[in-house]
Amino acid sequence: MDKELKILADNHTVDKNLRMCWGFSCLIDGKVLFDTGESNEVLAFNMNKLNVSPKSITKLVISHDHFDHTGGLEAVLKQNSNIEVYLLSDFGDELKKRITSLGGGLIENNEFIEIDEGIYITGKTEGKYGGNPISEQAMVIKGKEGLIIITGCSHPLITDIVEKVKEEFPKDIIFMVFGGFHLLDKDIREVKLIAEKLKNLGVEKVGPTHCTGEEAIQIFRGKFGNDFVQIGDGTILK
Repeated sequence: MDKELKILADNHTVDKNLRMCWGFSCLIDGKVLFDTGESNEVLAFNMNKLNVSPKSITKLVISHDHFDHTGGLEAVLKQNSNIEVYLLSDFGDELKKRITSLGGGLIENNEFIEIDEGIYITGKTEGKYGGNPISEQAMVIKGKEGLIIITGCSHPLITDIVEKVKEEFPKDIIFMVFGGFHLLDKDIREVKLIAEKLKNLGVEKVGPTHCTGEEAIQIFRGKFGNDFVQIGDGTILK
């Protein structure tokens, strides 16, 4: 089944009428929101410009407990508190209290599950940030062409996330991977190895954005050529 994917917040843009911010937010099939960017003001502005109503959202998935992915919670939950919010169990108590105080229905889950028809969350994947452990989850969409993996920041390596998805869907094509790849702190050689490994894992298209880093984005553009997809505010994928 085809689903529309719409980028609501990013620090890149494909539409000059939208506002950029440091962070990421993607709307899936008009009803499932993945992350909220860093700013209530920016998210609300972009949703209005893109004709997206918070009232249409039924589920919200938070990739990880960082401000640039949770900053726009109020822009959504103050307008519609009848939303299931999916978190990993070890996310901070402050974030959990913030969600429940806004009326959101908190669901703590660490497993790979389907949350809507053809829409999955990976559950807990562990990585490092600033030398400390960090938990993160990504999203997986089953589309007509294959699987689409959407990442918030990929603090666990992007290749580890893809491998986890392949374990769940060993026979499916990975049509596309997009979102934050968090390669700002990696040297060029390592980025090239990661791009090569994604190719070897069978990823057909990539759309690195947000915290990937400009130099790394260009490496992926060169490696994937016509299969590189520009991602930013206002990008719509079907």
